[in-house]
Amino acid sequence: MMAFQAALPRIIRVGGGVSRDLPSLLDMLGLDRPLIVTDRFLADSGKAAMLVEGLKAAGINARVFADTVPEPTAASIEVARAFLEAGEHDCVVGFGGGSPIDSAKAIAVLAVHGGQCRDYKAPHLQDQSGLPVVAIPTTAGTGSEATRFTIITDEVSDEKMLMAGMAYLPVAALVDYELTLTMPPRLTADTGIDALTHAMEAYVSRKANAFSDSFALSAMRAIAPNLRQVWADPQDRAAREAMMFGSMQAGIAFSNASVALVHGMSRPIGAHFHVPHGLSNAMLLPAITAFSAPAALKRYADCARAMGVADRDEGDQGAVGKLIDELERINAELQVPSPAAFGIDASQWDRLLPVMARQALASGSPGNNPLVPSEAEIIALYRRVWAAGA
Repeated sequence: MMAFQAALPRIIRVGGGVSRDLPSLLDMLGLDRPLIVTDRFLADSGKAAMLVEGLKAAGINARVFADTVPEPTAASIEVARAFLEAGEHDCVVGFGGGSPIDSAKAIAVLAVHGGQCRDYKAPHLQDQSGLPVVAIPTTAGTGSEATRFTIITDEVSDEKMLMAGMAYLPVAALVDYELTLTMPPRLTADTGIDALTHAMEAYVSRKANAFSDSFALSAMRAIAPNLRQVWADPQDRAAREAMMFGSMQAGIAFSNASVALVHGMSRPIGAHFHVPHGLSNAMLLPAITAFSAPAALKRYADCARAMGVADRDEGDQGAVGKLIDELERINAELQVPSPAAFGIDASQWDRLLPVMARQALASGSPGNNPLVPSEAEIIALYRRVWAAGA
């Protein structure tokens, strides 16, 4: 077995209602001046206020920053950092989907180390820690509560910057599936496919290892049978719980291996056309899997078996064929729009393909793919994804 390094949040609490453990968790960590970073929806719905009230009852005063944006930008991070620096905070609580948690991670690093987000983009590795981050996810998708990455858009260059290193790994995570019961169907589908993509890419990544493999396979087993169920019946608590647990495991898997070509190509779509991250992954996943599978047939066949779409004794080639069919079926049944159906302009898509391909390669993620593409191959794949949905 090859040598590898594994890293996890120091504390992970999982289960219905564990978000209410925030006061006791902070006490255990010796922290008592939190900034809660969330979004307008969670503030207006009263969910953020419930966290604040719970803390207040324990004698902890928290301030709330609720102006994160759906795909965080360098400018939005600067506004949040200024808010944090106006208080005497000793930690940051990321409360929400991937965007508030990603924002919390970036703010926590910049507050200690200074500079701008672009100073920290990959290949820079930020291992020296910032303020402690506690993550409380409200979607079953990004796995950001357990990863050493954050994604921030440079709005000047329209580039989604990958920021990586141990500094972004939350010190603790409270994984409470009850927070996902009110997720709307579109968000449920997009974040669920995002989590499935994390697990698959971690498993086929060139950086995969025995530790990440175990979490990736377990995540696929949890997500695949429940993805359609949470779309069809949002109140199915058992299915929501399985999705939340699978999402966290997928986050652990790719944080300790890597993502690959789907994510590399997905980020430019999000940056240039404002497509939500999980949705752009979903648009790409079937075509990129078909492109990559010949270079890692057994690995992709293992994914098919873990997802329950191929029998254990089925040959690898047949299993991979069933996997690609299943990914296309998921997109159809969960009404994933094509780039054209999402409203992207065909001429603008075509014009930006060389830029998007260069940005995809520059992120480093395609280099972890079983089959590493050239810039021309990435452009051809973008064209194939467009043509499939046109």
